[in-house]
Amino acid sequence: MNRSLQSTIHPGNLMILLVAITLCVFAYPFSASAALGDDVTSVQADQALMKGSLITICEKAYTVNEIKAPSGTVVREYVSPAGKIFAVAWQGPFIPNFRQLFGAYFEQFSQAAHARSSNRPRIRGPLLVQEPGLVVLSGGHMQSFFGKAYIPEMVPQGVRIEEIQ
Repeated sequence: MNRSLQSTIHPGNLMILLVAITLCVFAYPFSASAALGDDVTSVQADQALMKGSLITICEKAYTVNEIKAPSGTVVREYVSPAGKIFAVAWQGPFIPNFRQLFGAYFEQFSQAAHARSSNRPRIRGPLLVQEPGLVVLSGGHMQSFFGKAYIPEMVPQGVRIEEIQ
């Protein structure tokens, strides 16, 4: 990295920069697809948008639809027995489209993330948003991102939050 550029980016501002870029890049409108709180029948739309392969894994209290994009990013959509997506998780070299994954919860996430970065400008570490009805943890660095988001009241009984990964 150019030494003059390197000295202008404070390490404490890196996460703020990452959040700002993410929100800007993914703020454009697009067609509807599976998202937090949505019905499982729309998972195939996510697979098509990501141009990825789909694997379905059945657990005791939920089903996981895992989509692997050609870029290497993996998105897991957790589906309750009622057929609703109660959580999503991701990992890989690129951050997935948060507007696509969070659906109706995107605006709530966006406002909370913006407020957090405005109130504490020198944040280090993962972004944690804990709002009524929505929890998001997102972090990582270039080529290695991770995170999860879930709707606490939709998590099936007996499922531990640690299982969402």
